[in-house]
Amino acid sequence: MSTAHDFDFFHGEWDVHHRRLTDFLDAGSGWEEFSATSRCWSLFDGAANVDELDVPSQGWKGLTLRLFDPAAGAWSLNWSSSRSGRLFPPVIGRFGPDGRGEFHGDDTHDGKDVRVRFVWSGISATTARWEQAFSVDGERTWVTNWVMEFTRPSGTPVA
Repeated sequence: MSTAHDFDFFHGEWDVHHRRLTDFLDAGSGWEEFSATSRCWSLFDGAANVDELDVPSQGWKGLTLRLFDPAAGAWSLNWSSSRSGRLFPPVIGRFGPDGRGEFHGDDTHDGKDVRVRFVWSGISATTARWEQAFSVDGERTWVTNWVMEFTRPSGTPVA
């Protein structure tokens, strides 16, 4: 069961390597790669956090607001980008006993309704992996369209 401290591993500074499909709905569209930095800080005694992603090579910033709902035992992950200035619909989910977090929600992309899945995995004191996938067929198939590999800038965990 998830707790209010599931994302404590993410607090602090990170270097981020992105791989993103050039067309989020076309697995064969080709990947673009770029770097970023991220900084995450805790709110509500761990039951919330915010991270800001700085992507200077692309000319934008992003942020995620994560909120833990203790009654539901689940997190909502809420994304926004400086490109749009709007909050995207949340994905909601939890971490399992294996330490893998899976979060789902509904959105639109290029005018099509999509089911969205975020997965957090490979979590350690110095690494983490996030990936996004879209489904347009009721979750029968998924297109993984964005992967972020996080590493601590110094290679050591936050004190």
